[in-house]
Amino acid sequence: MKNSEQNITKITSIKELHTYMGLPSPLNPLLTIIDHSQIPNQEIKQKLLLDLYNISIKKSFKGKLKYGKNHYDFDDGSMSFIAPNQIISVDSQEDRNSDGWSLIFHVDLIRQYPLGKSIKNYGFFSYAVNEALHLSGEEEKTIEVIVQNIQNEIKLRLDTFSQDVIASSLELLLNYCNRFYSRQFITRKMATNDLLTNFENILAKYFTNDSDLTLPTVEKLATELNVSSSYLSDMLRSLTGQNTQQHIHEKIIEKAKEILTTTTLTASEIAYQLGFEYPQSFSKLFKSKTNLTPMEYRQSFN
Repeated sequence: MKNSEQNITKITSIKELHTYMGLPSPLNPLLTIIDHSQIPNQEIKQKLLLDLYNISIKKSFKGKLKYGKNHYDFDDGSMSFIAPNQIISVDSQEDRNSDGWSLIFHVDLIRQYPLGKSIKNYGFFSYAVNEALHLSGEEEKTIEVIVQNIQNEIKLRLDTFSQDVIASSLELLLNYCNRFYSRQFITRKMATNDLLTNFENILAKYFTNDSDLTLPTVEKLATELNVSSSYLSDMLRSLTGQNTQQHIHEKIIEKAKEILTTTTLTASEIAYQLGFEYPQSFSKLFKSKTNLTPMEYRQSFN
């Protein structure tokens, strides 16, 4: 444990990052855009724990990327997002991709703006590496224009409007990425349809064995599908209008209705059979979804 911790370098500021990467001092202490081709050719072996937001584009790849059991249908660039306090591994020198850039910023840059609170709503900052955003040519041009504007602001002499313009540009950038991810869930039908089918099959299995029923959680389902919980929920919301938790609740209510209409079990017995630790939690969920208590629902059939 101690050895693994020693192999992780924590970076808490833009200046520290520039020093670590062997780059000149940054022009802005809270924000930088690093051209990957400008990173000095040096071997970096350690893993990094960045206390910074990181948005990166890689424009070419060596080999193929896989999504579950399938290969992605692309060989061009992709965009990835990393929230603060996530560990990242730096590619070895021979595998390092120099065609792309990274926009990295400290949370202090946006803390006083609405984006400071809303940035947690951009779920792709919690996605796994294999859930990157794959841009079309036109989408990439849109992103590049915004990033170039931010780069221009970094190079200009700071004035009272500089941070406002940069924060607005960052929010615009993230909103476009949200739109492009929604497009990706739809256009990559093979991958998303496979994932949706597997999700439905795995969820159904939780409710087929009445004697050994345990409530599924978002995290359990995401793990079984080899995706992050944020990506799974965003994909489901985009395709079905409901997130993972809402799908789980829908399945619980569907099963509860079946039991209520085919047995004489009490609400508490049904709650325990469905895997609830507290019967009142089941009754509260059932009422919120049907506007009826479990017993009122049963009586409606008599």
